[in-house]
Amino acid sequence: MTILFDLDGTLIDSTEAILESFHNSYDIFGLPHPSDAEIKSLIGHPLDVMYSSLGVEEKIVWDMVDAYKEHYRVISTQKTVLLPFAREAVELASKNARIGIVTTKTGKYSKVLMEHFNMMQHFEILVGREDVINPKPHAEPIQKAIDFLKVEKADCWMIGDTRMDLISAKNAGIKSVAVLSEYEPIAELKKHTDIIKSNVYEAVSSILK
Repeated sequence: MTILFDLDGTLIDSTEAILESFHNSYDIFGLPHPSDAEIKSLIGHPLDVMYSSLGVEEKIVWDMVDAYKEHYRVISTQKTVLLPFAREAVELASKNARIGIVTTKTGKYSKVLMEHFNMMQHFEILVGREDVINPKPHAEPIQKAIDFLKVEKADCWMIGDTRMDLISAKNAGIKSVAVLSEYEPIAELKKHTDIIKSNVYEAVSSILK
């Protein structure tokens, strides 16, 4: 059994750090700020896609991404919390399956966060944005984790809170479980998976039963 986890909205809540880092980048470039709701509706997408979707000109998108990352690097551990039952879910999963993380966040900062929460040791692999050419919803991030672990797809699951996670799982040919978060309406989740749980511990438990 192999269980792959998304991060934002699945294991961690870094909304405050994400919003602050976005607004800081808009301040730096003197641009009108999007609303918090607009930003949150795009969480789960790669940063460049988020900025483009918010109307940032293509020529400065990557400069904005760099500004975001510089600020996020400083504040992420102070302004990120584990979601309820996340630690218990990871500990349960690690005792019964091989586990990894597949995220569109920068892998380097994701590892720092997981080490901050004393949880990185449970995971055999973490695939971040810089590790792939095509991020979720493409199959590549999940496929990279599967290739590293050398496991059979029939025994693999992806747990995530947005359509990006669920579509990526489908594209990679593995099963998925959705968890509820503030980032994606349940109606959208239902389009892409038959299993939806309130939190990540319930998701892990449903896979292992």
